[in-house]
Amino acid sequence: MNDEIKINDKGLEKYPISTVIFGNIIMLLIMIVGTVAVWYLLDWWAWLYLVISFIMVYIVLRNLVCRNCYYYDKWCALGWGKLSAKMFKKGKLEEFAESPGLKFAPAVYGLMMFIPIIAIIISIVLIFDYTKIGLLVLLILFSIYSAGIGRKSACSKCKMNISCPGSTVKT
Repeated sequence: MNDEIKINDKGLEKYPISTVIFGNIIMLLIMIVGTVAVWYLLDWWAWLYLVISFIMVYIVLRNLVCRNCYYYDKWCALGWGKLSAKMFKKGKLEEFAESPGLKFAPAVYGLMMFIPIIAIIISIVLIFDYTKIGLLVLLILFSIYSAGIGRKSACSKCKMNISCPGSTVKT
C-alpha cells in the first residue's frame, strides 16, 4: 500500500453545484433510459436493473470509493463526497488508490451501459421499432459522454487525479 497520496494543488477545492446537479441528472437519465431499454425485453429485469444500478452507484460505490477520497464530505464533480459522508464514516486518504471500488467501479458503470444496449438490440431484432432505435442512440450517446467527455472534464479539475488509478487525466 502506498502511504503517500499526491494531491493536485491546481484541482478544485469545491466543484460548482451546477456541475454536481448536471452530473447527477445524467446519471439518473442513464438509469432511466437503461431501465426502459431493458423493459422492452423483460419488465421484471428492468426493475431489477434499476434497483441494482441505483444501489451500486449511490450506496455501494460511495462506501467503497468515496470514504477514502480527498472530497469526502466535500462537493466533488458529482457531490458524492457529501453523500458518502451522510452514510459512512471517513476512511483513510492514504488508502484511496487501493480502494476496492476503484477496480469495481468500471465494471459497474460498464454493465450499466452494456446490459441495456444488449437488451435493446435484442428487442430491436425481435420486434423492430424506431422508438427502440432512438433509445439505442441515446444509450450510446450517454455512454460516450459518461465514459469520455464528462469523465475527462471532471478528472481534469480533480485534486485526486494524480493518485487516482481511474483518472483520465494525469497532471
